[in-house]
Amino acid sequence: MPYYVYIIQSEVDGSYYKGFSEDPSRRLIQHNEGTTLSTRHLLPWKLVYVEVLNSKQEALLREKNLKKATRERLEALIGHSKNIVSDFL
Repeated sequence: MPYYVYIIQSEVDGSYYKGFSEDPSRRLIQHNEGTTLSTRHLLPWKLVYVEVLNSKQEALLREKNLKKATRERLEALIGHSKNIVSDFL
């Protein structure tokens, strides 16, 4: 079963949120429904980055790495060829 790390961007202030999920499209819906406390104050969100990983462990490590990333690094990833966000839109 694949796991994914994702980045969503607030349409209010442009900030980013990083997470992992088995279903990034469903997870975006949950964020935009306001069920995630840490993101509900900046609704709506749009999915801007998705990366597939082979295991939950890999996804959790990658998420941890992304949470430390600078804005510049995140924006470089968003434009990178490994971004499969178009598969989820």
